[in-house]
Amino acid sequence: MITDISQLDPKGRYTYADYLKWQFDESVELIRGKLFNMSPAPRAKHQRISSRLLIDMGAFFRERGCEIYPAPFDVRLPNPGYEPGFNDKVHTVVQPDICVICDESKVDEFGCVGAPDWIIEIASPSTQKKDFNEKFDLYEAAGVPEYWIAIPKSQEIYVFALENGIYEQKAVYEQGQTAVSVRYPALIMSLDWIFG
Repeated sequence: MITDISQLDPKGRYTYADYLKWQFDESVELIRGKLFNMSPAPRAKHQRISSRLLIDMGAFFRERGCEIYPAPFDVRLPNPGYEPGFNDKVHTVVQPDICVICDESKVDEFGCVGAPDWIIEIASPSTQKKDFNEKFDLYEAAGVPEYWIAIPKSQEIYVFALENGIYEQKAVYEQGQTAVSVRYPALIMSLDWIFG
């Protein structure tokens, strides 16, 4: 059991099998085997935005057979050809701020295996670049159908949806507007409420 992150080679490549052996005070993610430190505990504004999204989404999905999981919740995105139980073949473990999963077979006691139906990341100044680059590419390649990035500072939500395996930007919602899910168009949320 490794309890101190300084014991790891920051340039090393790791798997989910390694991840299961770590017990750090810090939260980490693996993206294609590379270790990423997560930000310290989210600030109040971040948590308020997350809570308000969860309130609106929870009411919507309650009768639709989907589950919503807020961070911290491990999402393992296996390599092609993955067989359950082979944790050394999983090189990506992320903790999206919010994910919606409609296929209950993807959920086990450790989190989710495979692409959620919808992921929302709430960007901070320290994570915004990763959310628009590494995670964007990762979620696109994994086949996450819908991906939102909420930006607290500018009070915007960027909406992306897969079209033929490539993310297309569907909208950028701003303060005073209502955000509409591409996959679930009956779900409409006020940005004034979300960022208020």
